Amino acid sequence: MPRNSLCLTLALPLALISATASLAHDGVKDPKVKERMQIMKQIKAATGVLGSMAKHPASHDADEARAARSDLIRLSKKVAPSFATKAMDPKSEARPAIWDNWDDFAARAVALTAAAEALDPTSPQGVAAGMAGIGGACGGCHKPYRD
Repeated sequence: MPRNSLCLTLALPLALISATASLAHDGVKDPKVKERMQIMKQIKAATGVLGSMAKHPASHDADEARAARSDLIRLSKKVAPSFATKAMDPKSEARPAIWDNWDDFAARAVALTAAAEALDPTSPQGVAAGMAGIGGACGGCHKPYRD
């Protein structure tokens, strides 16, 4: 597939994800909740880029994978700090268990950073192998701490 076609193929789903996430943010008043929702939205986008490359090895682009990995590392380091202040909103999917089990939650955020750092963006195989760890880290946190 030509590079421009690939970009268009990836751009539409990411635009839809962004539009859906933006709608979810409408009406959220607490700036702390908005901030963490934005961080999670960006993590989802970076993970989506890498996940698409893992599913479609022919689409691998080392520079794009490197940029998505870099974004994921940077953003994952913001997860725990963005939840440090307990703030709830009906539109948020965060569970109160986050603050009841803070040390576990913070450790799971660190695990996401470690998984992102371990991903090798230089090859389709490296991205696919790394996505297993990233997926495990995401799911490991979403199951207990997200509705």
